[in-house]
Amino acid sequence: MKKILVIEDEDSIRNNICEMLQAEGFETIEAGNGKQGLQLAQSQLPDLILCDITMPELDGYGVLNELRVHPATQTIPFIFLTAKATKVDLRQGMELGADDYLTKPFTTEALLTAIATRLEKQLALEKKSLQKLDELRSQISHALPHELYTPLNGILGLSAFMLDEYDTVERDEALQILKEIHVSGQRLYRLTKNFLLYAELELMATNPDRLQTLQSKEIDTYSQPLIYETAVQKAQRADRVADLQLDLQGTIVHISEANIQKIVEEIVDNAFKFSPPGTPVCVSDSVQDNWVILSVSDRGRGMTAEQIANLGAYMQFERKLYEQQGSGLGLAIAKRLAELHGGELRIESSPNQQTIVRVVLPGRK
Repeated sequence: MKKILVIEDEDSIRNNICEMLQAEGFETIEAGNGKQGLQLAQSQLPDLILCDITMPELDGYGVLNELRVHPATQTIPFIFLTAKATKVDLRQGMELGADDYLTKPFTTEALLTAIATRLEKQLALEKKSLQKLDELRSQISHALPHELYTPLNGILGLSAFMLDEYDTVERDEALQILKEIHVSGQRLYRLTKNFLLYAELELMATNPDRLQTLQSKEIDTYSQPLIYETAVQKAQRADRVADLQLDLQGTIVHISEANIQKIVEEIVDNAFKFSPPGTPVCVSDSVQDNWVILSVSDRGRGMTAEQIANLGAYMQFERKLYEQQGSGLGLAIAKRLAELHGGELRIESSPNQQTIVRVVLPGRK
């Protein structure tokens, strides 16, 4: 049985609506003002909310604004019941996240149709979320074991060889084996850190208090030295210093050094990883309306529009066709970091031609 919260300060209207809904098999909760309605919404978590606009203590706009701030209530379908139906009123409600408007007086048929439409839409969204969760589980089950086992097997295999052949291995050969063990260890360490970081960022995105703490600690950072040093380091590790092209203006970003460095590290690493040696990787920055735009382009295999739309943490596209190392976490981490700071990550790509990743970040405060 679906549970509907009715927030209406006129007793007769509220009682009529509740009786109507109960007759149709719905469970109803009643609130005579916005403040009481908000409390019931947060404690009862109804399947849908019907709410008047003009009410004492807290109006309908205030109720909706509070609900959309908190993760537990931000996706509950919300329908305004109001005598106010001007374009300005409609726009204000829709901007706050209202799902629909019903103008008083309305018929039983109109009310039930609006409710059915919103509940069906919510069901479709929930099914899509479950589908994405299943896909995420599948991606984790395929990507994580492979990404962990590959460097781990390298460490175990090479160290076992050294233990067995310690007395016969030449110095130069032993040094090369130790270097390979070290590289595998570094890869395993970075992968583990990225998985933990991504999990932390996802939790932060659903916790307003943790998000506020993150944002309160951010400071204005002069980005040029960080971008330059990080990009050059990545080029050196990929043995592609000649391919790196830098066009840095010297911008100020309102984000910590550690976070801007992580963003640059991941998108530049991704560009080198998925483009062939001898092709350029271009890194540039610019300022537009107090937003800093960091751009990284490469001429690798690229991504389709569908792949860009489905960008996810544990997705490494076309793994069967390409064997580049990587769990696919890099772009997801950069994207989430940008979003947590009020920015965004955009991708423009033509498969097998060019890919441009643009990260938009807040400028000087």
